[in-house]
Amino acid sequence: MFMGDTYMVDVHLRGVVKRFGKTIALRGIDLDINDGEFVVLLGPSGCGKTTTLRIIAGLEKPTKGKVIFGNREVTYLPPRERNISMVFQSYAVWPHMTVYDNIAFPLKIKKVPKEEIDKRVKWAAELLQISELLNRYPHQLSGGQRQRVAVARAIVVEPQVLLMDEPLSNLDALLRVKMRSEIKKLQRRIKVTTIYVTHDQVEAMTMGDRIAVMSAGKIMQVGTPWEIYNKPANVFVAGFIGSPQMNFIDVTIEEAQDGINLISSDFTIKLPQEYISLLKDYVGKTMILGIRPEHMYPIGYVPASLQKKDKIKGIVDFVEALGSDTIIHLNTGSKIIVVKTSGTYRPKIGEELEIVIDLDKIHLFDKNTEKAII
Repeated sequence: MFMGDTYMVDVHLRGVVKRFGKTIALRGIDLDINDGEFVVLLGPSGCGKTTTLRIIAGLEKPTKGKVIFGNREVTYLPPRERNISMVFQSYAVWPHMTVYDNIAFPLKIKKVPKEEIDKRVKWAAELLQISELLNRYPHQLSGGQRQRVAVARAIVVEPQVLLMDEPLSNLDALLRVKMRSEIKKLQRRIKVTTIYVTHDQVEAMTMGDRIAVMSAGKIMQVGTPWEIYNKPANVFVAGFIGSPQMNFIDVTIEEAQDGINLISSDFTIKLPQEYISLLKDYVGKTMILGIRPEHMYPIGYVPASLQKKDKIKGIVDFVEALGSDTIIHLNTGSKIIVVKTSGTYRPKIGEELEIVIDLDKIHLFDKNTEKAII
């Protein structure tokens, strides 16, 4: 399948601004997407990710800036002249055509041989578990089934760029998990440049070669899933990625004889000597300490490999028993800190706990700019 004359293309956005009246939806987007790359635009509702996708598709024109496919500027070209394929949240299937004809339609327009059309349509229908629906019409389908038809219609063609706006949002949970891996495997196979919009961090982390995290019309950080999780550029990215959310605590930086102290209203964390040079400009100032719930461990559950560590204490305020994991809400005095640990551990509410922190995994952010320093 997909043995035609498809060729890849890189996509570049240069200073893209979009205004809707007085509302600024995009505030200067610069993004480079490589040939055959799977890039996810991730962010909360209203951050501008769908507007960015629509500008790449040619469904919206930017107020300023350029859209470039390879060496060709396409900023003002209509979608039909961009060789793209689209799946948006509104599935837009044709009501007067059967499911088979909906999927086959773009191939018929391209004059693909009938036997090849039949093969591709049946393959896509099987992948999306709609083989038994091929003779039905859209009004006989559920919303989730219609979305699957739209996804199938997009993947049977051979576009330069595949654009997807939350295409799995109407699928049930089990099929959604299956489709995440199938779409990713398909994309690797056909090597089509893919731009995928979602607000779901699990989709972003499992599918994207790189992720562009967006907020308020700006790109906050572009990086691999590993970089976004382990090296967040600022407080927004750190807080948006990870479940449960990263803990944020205001701390004062104090230089000690043998290192640096992070002093909060409830506890002090001691950092070793190598942190002195990194934090010398912040001595006496307040910073934001970030600790992920999974990088803290109750006594008895501390990995043997943990080298740099310190402890804090608190009272168990609430426990979420999730089976594989236990989420502990720890009251340290003036702050609730969330700890994620093994599902075999079940502390009692009101119990005092000692928690070990992995100092290699902490993050420190400038209080004013909210940018990551460590």
